Parts: sequence; C-alpha cells; structure tokens
Amino acid sequence: MSEESKPAAPADNLVTSSHTLPSGEAYTATTGTMVLREEVFTDGTFEGLRPKAEMFVTAYTLDGADPLTRPVTFAFNGGPGSSSVWLHLGVLGPRRVVMGDAGALLPPPYGLADNEETLLKESDLVFIDPVSTGFSRAAEGEKPEPYHGFKGDLESVGELIRLWTTRNGRWMSPKFLAGESYGTVRAAGLAEHLQSRYGMYLNGVMLISSVLDYITGEFNEGNDLAYALYLPTYAAIAHYHGLHGDRSLEDVLREAEEYAAKDYMWALGRGNRLTPEERTAAVAKVASLTGLSEDYVDRVNLRIEHIRFFTEVLRPRRQVVGRLDGRFIGWDPDAGREHFAADPSMNAITGPYGAALNHYLRSELGYANDLPYEILTSRVRPWSYKEFENAHVAVVDRLATAMRTNPHLRVHVACGYYDGATPYFAAEHSFARLPVPAELARNIEFAYYEAGHMMYVHEPSRLRQSADLAAFVRAQNG
Repeated sequence: MSEESKPAAPADNLVTSSHTLPSGEAYTATTGTMVLREEVFTDGTFEGLRPKAEMFVTAYTLDGADPLTRPVTFAFNGGPGSSSVWLHLGVLGPRRVVMGDAGALLPPPYGLADNEETLLKESDLVFIDPVSTGFSRAAEGEKPEPYHGFKGDLESVGELIRLWTTRNGRWMSPKFLAGESYGTVRAAGLAEHLQSRYGMYLNGVMLISSVLDYITGEFNEGNDLAYALYLPTYAAIAHYHGLHGDRSLEDVLREAEEYAAKDYMWALGRGNRLTPEERTAAVAKVASLTGLSEDYVDRVNLRIEHIRFFTEVLRPRRQVVGRLDGRFIGWDPDAGREHFAADPSMNAITGPYGAALNHYLRSELGYANDLPYEILTSRVRPWSYKEFENAHVAVVDRLATAMRTNPHLRVHVACGYYDGATPYFAAEHSFARLPVPAELARNIEFAYYEAGHMMYVHEPSRLRQSADLAAFVRAQNG
C-alpha cells in the first residue's frame, strides 16, 4: 500500500465548551475521544507508537483555578460493560437526570437539570468510559478483547489517567478516584497500579456500592458466606415493602446483622447435624427476617439465593423487586417462575439515563458521533479474570498495598441498604479483613443510605451523598 493510500492515523477528537454553575463559577467542558498508543518493538528494535484504542472522556475544569491546589477526580462505573453515565449524570457532574423515583417514576422523555450539588465545586472531574462502552472503541485494525478483562481494563484506564494528567499539567494536583460497582474493583486495582507503574500517588478513593472480594457474593455450592452477608439486605428490602410491621429499619437491621454474623453462619455450617429443634428455630428466624414463608426457607435448605429472593419475596402480590434497588417493583410474565425475567430497577433507570446522555453530549456539549453510545453493553463478555485462575476474584490485597505504600491515602465507602447487587454487609466484611495496621484502618470511612445500588436515584440520599463526597474531598485537600 502506498503512503498516499494508507488511512490516516486516528487522532484525538475533543470539543470544548464554556458553562457556568448555578453558583456563578465558570467552567470548561471537554468531551470526546483520546487515542491510546503502545510502543512497538520488533526483535528489540523500537519501531514507534501504534494506536491501540480510542477512549471517550468528559472532563470538567473550573476556570482560573490553581492546578497545584485544585483536586481532580477520575470517575467511572462498572459492569463490566458500563459507561460512566450513572455517576456522571446521577450525582457527580454539573447536570443531572430528572426521572422520579420508586413508585413515582416520570414518563419519557424525562429531563435534565442543573446539579447544584455537583462535586465540581470541590474538584475537577474526568469521566472515563472503558473500551467498548460509551463511545470508546479499539483502534481501527485492533481487537477489543485485550481490554475485556481485569488486567487489560486496568492498564488502559490507568494509561488514560496518566495521559490526561500529563497533557493537562496536573501531576501536582490532589488526585481522587471514584468508582461504582465493578468500578470499585477497578479503583482498588488502580490505586496500586498507578503508584507502582507511574509513581502517581492518590489522595483518596471513593468506592460507591463496593465489591472487593467476589466470594462475598458467589452463591456457589460450599460457599455459605454469601447467604449470610446478603441476609441484612433481604431484611431491609422486606422492611421497605411492609413485611416487618411498624418496626424501625434500624431495629430490623441490627437483628439481621447480629444473626447473620453469628447464629446463621453456625446453623449453615452445622448442616444435617442440626437437631430438628435447631433447624425449626433457624427456619423461623430466617423467614421472619426476610419476609419469606417458613415453608420456602425450609425447602431451599435455609439458603436464599439473591435472584430467587427478589422473585419470591412479593410473590403473593404477583410482583418482583429490583436487584440494583429493592425499592423498585415490577411484574413478571410468569408469576410462577423461579428467577425473574428482568430487574425492574434496571428497567427504571436505563431509559432516563440513556435519553439524557445522548441529548446532553450532542445538544449541550456539542459532541457529534454517529456510533451508538453504549450505556451498558454485553459486548465485553466473556470478561477475563485469568489473573485469578483457580482463585476467586479479590482486590482487597491491592488496595491494602496502596494504603501501606501511601499512608496518606484515604478511602470512602458508600453503601445502600436496599442494594441487592453489592450488599453493605459484604462490604463491611471485606474491609474488616483489609490487611493494614490499625492506624491505616482509621483512613477508611463508611456512609450508608436508605437507597439502592445507585443511591442517588433516591433524592434525600443524593443530597446527603453529594455532601458526604464533597466533605471527603475537602478533608483530604485540607
């Protein structure tokens, strides 16, 4: 192929626009794709840089701020396969989705409003879409599969962070990560990767709906831990739907946590060594906490798998509850099935966020792209965890390494009581086993909300979470 006929190498495709916060501060939005390149060697000879991926980012920087003192937060969601739309338009960014809430959802086409509580008041923001999500894609002629796994994802997002930091002169800025769901796996891994690979030390990590150890949520034969760690979430959801009478949520959770941590694990471990009286008592206790019938709890041998719970708990009403947020209810086409056909909480948020993001990027930020914006895609599957072969996926050790290496690193953990995807009691379990000394364990703070996985869908929780995250950034920057 002649030089003239070769396709042009991909280049960054970024657009900028100027805006003003309701409080009067001016800021610049920069959105589009940045090209990642890799060094190419043949027989030990350097042959230049080859484009490998084009990653989509949306960055917000406060005009006139001192880059030496102004924090910057890199944010992403999870999936794997999720774009950053949820954190972007749900809680952190300067604009937010208006969609209503459980039991009071607004009709399409939904809306956008100024986010008067945006974290941009405290920190510049960079939202990152991993390869194959949003508008991010592998470069022309390259395969996306290398990015569809723990290591490739970590390295590409880490390279994007390094590249943005370098080009924008922000190496001396206080730096934070904010990840949600699988994004907490990514954030914990990045905290260690950025410092060991690039010497980039962070001030703080915000883990929203955290899961650092997959064994806490794997309902596999022989792993009773997940059944116990989910029990308080089941109790919270049952309470929300009126199955605990006039008891307070606090009282129900206290009982569920105490039973899950002690007697429930003992009963599950005893198996068929339980006496008839002990088994009857355990069945009754689990049923009373979860709102399920004693007959059902007995038939499943005291072990309540989570999708089965969401399908079963409101079966007498012919309704199912949400996995991401147990406050949401829906109807299944078959009221007798074992597993619901769809998550009603996922159904509730996909439309509003999808419409808002596609309108916002084009109409307000001026970015044009004919590709579909992949809100949440299955194209990244199968996701590779080959680094954890013959072991369950866990990044607790990586976060602990980052904290021991950088004793100034602080961690904020946000949990929703009605989150059936990443239960709060499982997060507590993982952090209780974080291998750091007591003085570093004091660098970890927890925040709890009467909401689900995307706790900011619940307006009172959104307001309080916004204040909590702002206070976290301010404290580390002080």
